Amino acid sequence: MLPSVFYLLTPALLAAPALAAPRLIKLNAQEDIELQCMAVTVTITSTATLWASTLPSASVGSQGLAPAVDPAATTQRTASQDPLPGPKETPQPSPAVTAVRVSPSDVSKSAPNDPPPSASVASQAVPNVSPQQGFPQVSPQEAPQTLQPDGNATTQATPPSSFRNALYFTNWGIYGANFQPQQLPASQVSHVLYAFADIASDGEVKSSDTYADLQKHYPTDSWNDQGNNAYGCVKQMYLLKKKNRKMKVLLSIGGWTYSPKFPPVAATEAGRQRFASSAVKLLQDWGLDGIDIDWEYPSNAAEAQNFVLLLQVCRQALDDYAAQHAPGYHFLITIAAPAGPQHYNIMDLARMDPWIDAWHLMAYDYAGSWDSTSGHQSNIYTSTTNPQATKFNTEQAVRDYIVRGIPADKIVLGIPLYGRSFEATTGLGQPYNGIGAGSIQSGVWLYKDLPRPGAQEMYDDSAKASYSYDANTKELISYDTVSSAVTKAQYLLKKGLGGAVFWEASGDKTGANSLVGTLATQLGVLDPTPNLLIYPASQYDNIRSGMTTGT
Repeated sequence: MLPSVFYLLTPALLAAPALAAPRLIKLNAQEDIELQCMAVTVTITSTATLWASTLPSASVGSQGLAPAVDPAATTQRTASQDPLPGPKETPQPSPAVTAVRVSPSDVSKSAPNDPPPSASVASQAVPNVSPQQGFPQVSPQEAPQTLQPDGNATTQATPPSSFRNALYFTNWGIYGANFQPQQLPASQVSHVLYAFADIASDGEVKSSDTYADLQKHYPTDSWNDQGNNAYGCVKQMYLLKKKNRKMKVLLSIGGWTYSPKFPPVAATEAGRQRFASSAVKLLQDWGLDGIDIDWEYPSNAAEAQNFVLLLQVCRQALDDYAAQHAPGYHFLITIAAPAGPQHYNIMDLARMDPWIDAWHLMAYDYAGSWDSTSGHQSNIYTSTTNPQATKFNTEQAVRDYIVRGIPADKIVLGIPLYGRSFEATTGLGQPYNGIGAGSIQSGVWLYKDLPRPGAQEMYDDSAKASYSYDANTKELISYDTVSSAVTKAQYLLKKGLGGAVFWEASGDKTGANSLVGTLATQLGVLDPTPNLLIYPASQYDNIRSGMTTGT
């Protein structure tokens, strides 16, 4: 993501998550082969499963996510590392649906709000049409109904016995959004993804903001502690872990802003080893439970292969550390997975899977300022009544990941805690002119600031997506509500997915209107695996002592 100073200026890192998408399996050939025949699919799935079972160090988790976006779209999580949450991915229409993440300034996981690489926005005049023209078969007071059939999907999967309810926390969020670690709903989440760590040219994984991570003193911190102690968000995360033993904290590395640093590092053995060893060093120093890799995105077969090698080296490094300092403990590896076909079709999903515990599917940013018409940014299905409003959809990405051999219970469904706005539009799938101010970034509104005064919340039952519309100002904002979140919970349970993951914490509401809380309730039993509190090799005295000093 962007440096801390940039964070203060550009919270857009959150904006481009939806464009991230998985790639087709490589069958030791020069080109990707699309799996169009069930026989081929079965063969490949079986091979991937057998191969994984023969790898002693490969540990498979049970979660994952992937949005679908046009091949042209190329932005996953928000890439602009601004203090504001923004979508991580940004999809664009094309032969293959793809989701792209945007940076933190957007409202998704990615880093700062960088627009999707392929996205271009052009102001367009709004035709003289009826105010209701863009709202076919939509009802107010969103009231989701029974989920529509899965189309090509076959049998209904059996849901896992427990679920992930993961939440991204951004270190720049302590500034503009003024969202501190102590505000995290720790009892309602199973995993916190601490975003983002930077990457040096030699592959070293390092802090992107040492003040936010290690130096900021909170009211309860003493200025008279003896020794070398960690403060800032790192200390607060550890204290939350002590009070909430089922809440695991992972270091998220990369994001939209820092993703360009992945290719050269992953291309060499030295770079991969440096990446893995330094990531483990931060994990042991900061008292964390694993790493989350947000590479947006590998762009060719060579980079896809290097991603596999990078994951393998990281898995080995984590296992080696565990063997020496935490026998029996399994440190996690998760990735931010693209929902756009143009991205995931390049990635070697089957060979990545043995090293990954969960695939965090960036199922958002399907529509935004890069489009010529308004649309849903996080819909489950393609609309049968207004397809122009659903250029991408979650169902396609989920189905494609599963067909390529990814266990459903390792796919974690991404849900945005922000909305994307369209001004001067008559409705969904219609031209618009402008995107408005936004909460912290243009065109991006935090969920907690919605609906806007005068707007009415609507629900599109065909696409299974919610939004708001102000008939007077003609502003349309696509975002998730409690009702649509319940529908997504039903969907992931039906598909046998591993849970949900949110981008990002500062955008949620509290109480009964919290989307994170809604999923926690709907999912029921959250992953009960305990976190780790013993880090004997940490360079920080208070982490090494379990916070019995420097607290």
